[in-house]
Amino acid sequence: MDNSMKFGWTSRIANAARALFWSLLVLVMVSLILLQFFGSRATQSARDNLLKGLEQERKSRVIALIHRQENVSFLGIPMSSNISIEDSEAVLRAIRLTPLDQPIDMILHTPGGLVLAAEQIAKALVEHKGKVTVFVPHYAMSGGTLIALAADEIVMDANAVLGPVDPQIGSMPAASIVNLLRFKKPFQISDEMLILADMAQKARVQVASFVVQVLLKHMPEKKAVELATILSEGRWTHDFPLPVQAIQQFGLKVSTNMPRKVYELMDLYPQGGGGRPSVLYVPLRRAADQKGTASDNQAPPNTPGK
Repeated sequence: MDNSMKFGWTSRIANAARALFWSLLVLVMVSLILLQFFGSRATQSARDNLLKGLEQERKSRVIALIHRQENVSFLGIPMSSNISIEDSEAVLRAIRLTPLDQPIDMILHTPGGLVLAAEQIAKALVEHKGKVTVFVPHYAMSGGTLIALAADEIVMDANAVLGPVDPQIGSMPAASIVNLLRFKKPFQISDEMLILADMAQKARVQVASFVVQVLLKHMPEKKAVELATILSEGRWTHDFPLPVQAIQQFGLKVSTNMPRKVYELMDLYPQGGGGRPSVLYVPLRRAADQKGTASDNQAPPNTPGK
């Protein structure tokens, strides 16, 4: 066999190997896409059923605003999310479709997000005639807290937290930018920072004024101004946790009587990222749980604030 024939056979084998490799790669990618598609549909169906069940139990409109790191691409890349204009559009649409006197139950799990979007949602909830209840199973920070303040009642897990609503300019707290003027004279500060300081001061006033308008739904003007100042002036870091006890001390109506279905819904929003989970435990079920009564995470009947 001459060299040309050997080269021909080698070339054909290489081409066949390449074709097989690409065929297998395409097959794997298609399989992953199909698995994710059908898995997502099944998960969404389970979420819808839970929301419908909660609506039937409470005779309310249930709106879930839940931000998790979910595997949203076929490559499994986790993407975090925050309160956005798209969120406010969807929530406002749901509120418009709700009869004026029908209660609204909103499930919140969010790190916050765009102030404009959070204010739009909060304003719509304040103007709704029916009772508004916000459920916080884990946390609702920043813009999430702003939305929670619009509720007639806040239902929190015993270990859930809200947070301050002080505005942020880019990645910097507005209060800290304003404080810069206390430590430096204007000629020592760049034009850019002076502009940011002006924006920061305006943002603080704007957010505080809006929070006052929201809180007037629940309390007298003097108390509303006091609480709005506490929450927006920047006395804490932006991620400072405000637990149930703190919210109660603010004079807001807070309960820890969390419906079991809210926890079940959160189970259908797993954190993104593959590999071994960082927290493992053996699920335990009490006899009471099996009958559909209070879960382990619910507070006992004598918990303050109920």
